[in-house]
Amino acid sequence: MRTLLAAAAVLTLAVLPIAAPWLQFVLTLAIAKGFAALGVAVLLRAGLISIGHAMFFAASAYAVTFLARAGIHDLGLLLIFSVLAGALVGAVAGSFLVRYRAIFFAMLNLAVSMVFYALCAKLYGVTGGTDGMAVPVPTVFGLVLSEPAFKSVLFYLSLGLMVLVGVSVQRYLNSPLGHALAAVHTNEIRLEYLGVPVWAVLLIAYVVSAALAGLGGAIAGFAIGRVVPDFAFWTASGHLVLIAVLGGIGGVPGAFIGALFLELLHSAAVTVTDSWNLIVGMTLIIVIMFMPQGVYGLFARKEASNL
Repeated sequence: MRTLLAAAAVLTLAVLPIAAPWLQFVLTLAIAKGFAALGVAVLLRAGLISIGHAMFFAASAYAVTFLARAGIHDLGLLLIFSVLAGALVGAVAGSFLVRYRAIFFAMLNLAVSMVFYALCAKLYGVTGGTDGMAVPVPTVFGLVLSEPAFKSVLFYLSLGLMVLVGVSVQRYLNSPLGHALAAVHTNEIRLEYLGVPVWAVLLIAYVVSAALAGLGGAIAGFAIGRVVPDFAFWTASGHLVLIAVLGGIGGVPGAFIGALFLELLHSAAVTVTDSWNLIVGMTLIIVIMFMPQGVYGLFARKEASNL
């Protein structure tokens, strides 16, 4: 039943841009943020809140831009390198950040990400400063596409990656490493007594989460066509945490459900009033108060009640 619902949801997303072409950009951006929010949700399984994951989101977007300007123009290669860039930055930062817990982990992530943001904003000769950098339109299997055609390819590729990456992350969470990650949250000391290296478990999770954020950052950069330092700002990190909590961390689809819900709500609210923040804020309060397990948790409860 769950597989059928997931297939129906993906099919609906694939058809929506045909009926309403303006939705293509909104959905692509939502999927990109969904990848990054999924990375945040992976760490939330261990009870760790990262208010700095926008750093990996931005780092990969900048890396893709640098590589494209250096002569690598293939979309597939650039996406692979974006994941590797996010994972590399995550491995460096995570090697010392995963030693901390609770508020210390959250605030250190925030501090490191703000240092990265400041570098992106101040190194004008390298990053373009606050003006940012334009992202060149890459080739697809050697084919040079027009920008509208490329944006369509990017959307359907992102949709396919959402399924493939989602299944892979679900398998990771169901593996011994994923179960150990959840055990860190419940009883870390007992896990150490059993001989499980908690530091290694958390570092692997941190690298995975950074790689997911990196993939999202690259897709967002291609969709928007420009990378700016605001990609790494603390509000962007908070936005990712909000998406993860809103969608629900009970399952992989939660991150994408939360991202789609928030982006569609934002797009609808903007067309109604200039005070769109009020509508979005009130809706989020209602969801958080009456659906503490997130939007995905609501669907999961309904499915469980039907069994």
